Amino acid sequence: MLTFGEQTVASQLPFSYEPFKESLRKRGLNISQVLCASFTIGWFGERKTKRTVKVKCYYRKVAKAEGTEYRASKLKPPFGPKLKGIAVTQHDGPGFTIDGHSVSWANWIFHLGFDIQVGPIISLASIYDLQKQKYRQVLYRGFISELFVPYQDPTEEWYYTTYFDCGEYGFGQSMSSLQPLTDCPANAVFLDAYYAASDGSPVKISNAFCIFERYAGDIMWRHTESESQMKWSDVSLVVRAVSTVGNYDYIIDWEFKPSGSIKLGVGLTGILEVKAGPYTNTDQIKEDIYGTLLADNTIGVYHDHFLTYYLDLDIDGEANSFVKNNLETVKVKDHTIPRKSYWTVVSETAKTEAEARINLGLKPSDLVVVNPNKKTKQGNKIGYRLLPGSAVHPLLVTDDYPQIRGAFTNYNVWITPYNKSEKWVGGLYVDRSRGDDTIAVWSLRDREIENKDIVLWYTMGIHHVPSQEDFPVMPTLSGGFELRPTNFFESNPVLKAKSPKPMHWPNCTSQH
Repeated sequence: MLTFGEQTVASQLPFSYEPFKESLRKRGLNISQVLCASFTIGWFGERKTKRTVKVKCYYRKVAKAEGTEYRASKLKPPFGPKLKGIAVTQHDGPGFTIDGHSVSWANWIFHLGFDIQVGPIISLASIYDLQKQKYRQVLYRGFISELFVPYQDPTEEWYYTTYFDCGEYGFGQSMSSLQPLTDCPANAVFLDAYYAASDGSPVKISNAFCIFERYAGDIMWRHTESESQMKWSDVSLVVRAVSTVGNYDYIIDWEFKPSGSIKLGVGLTGILEVKAGPYTNTDQIKEDIYGTLLADNTIGVYHDHFLTYYLDLDIDGEANSFVKNNLETVKVKDHTIPRKSYWTVVSETAKTEAEARINLGLKPSDLVVVNPNKKTKQGNKIGYRLLPGSAVHPLLVTDDYPQIRGAFTNYNVWITPYNKSEKWVGGLYVDRSRGDDTIAVWSLRDREIENKDIVLWYTMGIHHVPSQEDFPVMPTLSGGFELRPTNFFESNPVLKAKSPKPMHWPNCTSQH
């Protein structure tokens, strides 16, 4: 991983290199308007490599910059759309408590940690079972293990632009200080994070995390029948962090719900990676420009975002199994019934790693981590299922060098037996890695995973085709997935939950 100190030193090197300064003078360029930045260069089959970065320099002044300003203090009228203020109040204070880094809220307890490479780490998450009168384990540890961002321009200036934001740049050291009322609501509580700089000195990230209760008018559960109506308002607890890796800002949410679900959300915003071009209209384009023409002479390059989550689930204990509940179509054999078909569930327990590799979207199925040693009163194995987001798969050929390094994206789901040395899905040393230390290599051992302490690795992704609405700064694009209890409880765990007490506001009444 490149530390900020190393990146800064590399970025300043051109300014002490006399041939570079002479080239600026010959072009009549003001050196004070030059900005340099360092970039990783990947691996493209070289037999010998060393830690190397490419330093690219940019000139701040451009001939035409109309429509590229996004700083609030510099924007000019007209403004809009106009949004009215919204107040979030909790007269009794927050409903959660923080003891060190342990968080307790409603029926959840968990530990919030920080890592310089991957950022937020949620661990020891357990939920209180009202019927059993005890806390039950759900998640031993979870975090984003890697974020792979390959750009799709194969030209000399761009082909190496295939970033690993965790292993190369440090998702944790790139975390931003969150701003009250904009990054987080008024009822948020903030926590700092610390890491060691390249010289060993401590670095503090103020307001690295915010924790808040979210009440957005959502419904926990409801039902209307005849004259009666039953409904409960939903509240959840959110742990949020934002990592700004170069041009992109990633909003990372862990949302805990009283129903037992854990929702993991990702928001993408910031500034697109763009390149210059001679075009002002698409009619002028006669060849592949590897992107979208966003503005005059400005091309947003096609790219992907693949986020791989490490999820060490301990469903009511360490010994777990991975079950594929496949939904299969069956034809009705009884010709006295007008129906011709139905679907049913055919369960399959993965015994080894190879049997658990899955590309989503190819076959309808429910994916469940179960504890085979514990059952409900009705005999169902207790578990948690993965409710994935949209199914996105890599489009690079498998022997392309960036894809060899990012082979962990070849499948959306992997299951491995727990191994304390297998945390970083892209390998222990990612910068200039060769793909020989990824989960695609580890899992070739095809180890047993049935009734073992197992880890679920889930990759969600976005194929990003930039559009003009993404420029000059991109509205947040959101995605995510859910871990949801499946026969974990004997019945609805929030059946007897109490809705938040209503606050009395002017012009607000429960009467029609």
